[in-house]
Amino acid sequence: MTDQPPTIPAAPIAVIGATGQQGGAVVAALRHRGAPVRAIARDPGKVAGIGERGAELAVADLDDREALRRAFDGVAAVFAMTTMTGPSGTDGEVAHGRAIADAARAARVPHLVYSSVGGAERNTGIPHFESKWQVEQSLHEAGVPTVVIRPTFFMDNFLSLFTPATEGDSVVVRAPLVPGVPLQMIAVEDIGKAAATALLQSAAVPGGAVEIAGDERTPEAIADAVGAEQKLPARFEPLPIDAVGDDDAEAMFRWFTELPAYLADMERTRALVGELIDFPAFLARHPLRAT
Repeated sequence: MTDQPPTIPAAPIAVIGATGQQGGAVVAALRHRGAPVRAIARDPGKVAGIGERGAELAVADLDDREALRRAFDGVAAVFAMTTMTGPSGTDGEVAHGRAIADAARAARVPHLVYSSVGGAERNTGIPHFESKWQVEQSLHEAGVPTVVIRPTFFMDNFLSLFTPATEGDSVVVRAPLVPGVPLQMIAVEDIGKAAATALLQSAAVPGGAVEIAGDERTPEAIADAVGAEQKLPARFEPLPIDAVGDDDAEAMFRWFTELPAYLADMERTRALVGELIDFPAFLARHPLRAT
């Protein structure tokens, strides 16, 4: 953690996407530190459960700038994230970023932390990296005091996208990765902790942006960790990158092969988070269920 103790504000910290992975992790990290939270989500049915964790609730759709402005009124800070998974893809993500920027400016938000993606600023050509870079620019152009955290690959992806397979007496991990080429990654829980520190301590990120990771492993080492957790021999088998079936994802996995790819600052990540969750520790928290 950073040397200076955080100042817990009296006003709430607004968290966009509070019912999702990242937003939920930020809510948990802030509440753990005793910070008041205003959880923002577009679905009132989903946001209701967050109130049990002591958060104030607000319903706002990112397509409704006035609702967003109201949700931002009187807050100490805002955690923002955007996604390209909606029906409008990356264009929709950019539009949502502009809506957040406009609402934050109108509400005079004093401090905003935006979760982007590692490499967003490096002209990767990956569509959802470029859209997040445009969101970063929108926030800065709006004059909103902004800190950017740029997470690397989510360890949590191995829970759903690349679940291992049990074949005979061994475990096989298959993913569109290249043998021997390391991948930087981070647990979503640690993204929440890093964001919480940046929200509570505006000077915690020198330069205003940081790429974050909790571990770096080759695909073979990832498979070894899975095997150790499953108590079975394990191996890695690469999937063809061109079989991913999505141009955006294919561009990302190709970028992973062109080192250095991600360039996380592990020391700064540790300063924001404390003890980092490496991949074996992540598996201990979230045992993979081999199929």
